[in-house]
Amino acid sequence: MSTREFRHIVRIADKDIDGTLKVTHALTKIKGVGATLAHTITKKANINPNARIGYLTETETQKLEEIITNPTKHGIPAWLLNRQKDTETGKDTHLVGADLDLQTKNDIEQMKKLRTWKGYRHAYGLRVRGQHTKTSGRVGKAIGVKKKEIKREMVEREK
Repeated sequence: MSTREFRHIVRIADKDIDGTLKVTHALTKIKGVGATLAHTITKKANINPNARIGYLTETETQKLEEIITNPTKHGIPAWLLNRQKDTETGKDTHLVGADLDLQTKNDIEQMKKLRTWKGYRHAYGLRVRGQHTKTSGRVGKAIGVKKKEIKREMVEREK
């Protein structure tokens, strides 16, 4: 492969990314990497954030993947990581992709097991973050108007 050959699909951190996207936007397609972290990663890797990711060389993509998997080693501050002061290890880590999904699921199960308020709300399928529930979030539940229509139909059937 030549140094500047265009690749239509680039694989970084077990995610296939469209090669026509700019580097910072392409990195945000990876679960666990936001816009601020993506911009910081491109600065640490000395890559132009406005370049197309399909034109990057293999070594540049490997450098990006290395920084994504271990950001603290490359000088990225802890406040940009998505798992600060982990409950089990107490360390600042950054999870990406399926690892992030699995850890989130484990955290929710832990809250349910401990019977915390958030765990209770998760267990009963209610809103967790303090949203109002009187008028919104009624998906799948009966609403009073429908009950009236059903009663009217039942009375008409009995006649």
